[in-house]
Amino acid sequence: MSYTLDLSGRVALITGASSGLGKQFALTLARAGAAVVLAGRRVELLKDLRSEIEASGGDAHVVGLDVTDLASIRSAVAHAETEVGPIDILINNSGVSTTERLVDVTEESYDYVFDTNTRGSFFMAQEVAKRMLARAKGAAPGTYTGGRIVNIASAAGLRTLPQIGVYCMSKAAVIHMTKVMAAEWGRFGITTNAICPGYIHTEINDHHWSTDAGKKLVSILPRKRVGQPKDLDALLVMLCAAESDFINGAVISADDGIAAA
Repeated sequence: MSYTLDLSGRVALITGASSGLGKQFALTLARAGAAVVLAGRRVELLKDLRSEIEASGGDAHVVGLDVTDLASIRSAVAHAETEVGPIDILINNSGVSTTERLVDVTEESYDYVFDTNTRGSFFMAQEVAKRMLARAKGAAPGTYTGGRIVNIASAAGLRTLPQIGVYCMSKAAVIHMTKVMAAEWGRFGITTNAICPGYIHTEINDHHWSTDAGKKLVSILPRKRVGQPKDLDALLVMLCAAESDFINGAVISADDGIAAA
């Protein structure tokens, strides 16, 4: 006997979808049957991903988005709902980091991290939730009420890591934000949960794992390995599915045990 989680008929918007985890999330949700809205600043890369998804029989759409700009957030969400339909699932994935000790953090680098990771994630979720809430209250059209918001936090939001202190702080805020959203919006059928990935091998950090510092880091990981984007597939689909209705406000580590070490 098999068990299938089917997202057919659902619309999922993924921020930061042009590469890394965001790209994998989009491919995964499309395979699960969702119509995916690929959102981000690198529109040409998003178009390439759309072609890849469509070539596999999936349904994908592209929208330009800068999560640090509230006007861009509002425009992107409105465009997505006009073109594809009401957003049922939001994957709040956009994120940036810097590498510096706290005494070296400038106002510019602090704002750079928090504007995307915390402020951007908040206002993105708020804009989508406003529409989900309106449907739940019968004030906006749509046959499906409720929704799924998945905030991509980090293992760094659960423990301190060297030289990325501001990133740790920003992701810790995302974790608490997730719980507040879950408490406030849950009664309307909207679940808000957070995934906290550990070290994941993507094209952005590919070079690091072959350096001495990267090899040293791998040597101290619980199972001496770095994760792959696909390692988050099952957790992501589960949190987006109708069957996860009782999971709300959860902060789930997907880090191979780093947070527990």
